[in-house]
Amino acid sequence: MIKYSSAYTDLAVEAHQMISEERGKELPGVSVETEEHSYDFVTRVKVTTEEGAKLIGKSIGNYITIDAPKLRNHDRIIDKEIGKTVARELTSMNHLHEDATILVVGLGNWNATPDALGPRVVDQVLVTRHLHNYAPELKGGTRPLCTIAPGVLGITGIETGEIIKGIVDKIKPNLVIAVDALAASSIERIGTTIQMADSGISPGSGVGNKRMGINEKSIGVPVIAIGVPTVVHAATIAFNTLNAIIESSSETHREEIKKDADKIYEKAIPKDDGSLFVTPKDIDVLIKDISRIIAGSINTAYQPDVDLKDMMTYLN
Repeated sequence: MIKYSSAYTDLAVEAHQMISEERGKELPGVSVETEEHSYDFVTRVKVTTEEGAKLIGKSIGNYITIDAPKLRNHDRIIDKEIGKTVARELTSMNHLHEDATILVVGLGNWNATPDALGPRVVDQVLVTRHLHNYAPELKGGTRPLCTIAPGVLGITGIETGEIIKGIVDKIKPNLVIAVDALAASSIERIGTTIQMADSGISPGSGVGNKRMGINEKSIGVPVIAIGVPTVVHAATIAFNTLNAIIESSSETHREEIKKDADKIYEKAIPKDDGSLFVTPKDIDVLIKDISRIIAGSINTAYQPDVDLKDMMTYLN
């Protein structure tokens, strides 16, 4: 088979799977465990060493992936159950006191639907910091939570990380939650997989842009990144297709194809087309549904007075 480097994914679980299959053994410094629920299953990838981080191309940290193919059913009951799973996993990633200030950052370009997940989420998050500051009698049992959708470098002319660092320095939150669209190696994961990581995020990495990282080291406070795949790199589709042909061929033909695999791959995806990404035609509906679920989960996880039984209220 052609090498994993020909494929691209932001998901730690996919990176681990591809590299471990390529090497034919478990990876040092990386542990994986999975548990199954009624409508989803949760995979926890823990990267503990620099060697493991280098192997799968992800920073040291914890990566929680929720796979829920039934999200495509557009069923409110299923959405609610999956939202509960997301809220529970978010709560387990940190332990905040009741007065902790939280900043939710919606990364991405609100003018491009596949990249609009972050801005759509912050539009639906329960914002309460202003109540704590200016109308404390109305704050109830809420935590001070605020949001920002800083846009992208091409719109603002400012690095997203610089904007966030400036806000963090001013308001001094206890936690930053960064929501962004990701790239996957499988089309089936678009709109059906949610990844949470305590290692932060690099805006634009899913489409090959190198930007200032948003993590505890760069901005000074803990960061939880929440991402959902909305695109697949065309080169990755070619990679998967070619490997599927190799695996389904007879042993004789398999060896012949392997000899020319790299040439076939380069012919299918010329170097000049390295920025070509694919997204489904119903991406607007998928973004609408998944942003609603993530926003509801953030409300449930970080607002003390929002109980899991009230999740549906925040998914309307």
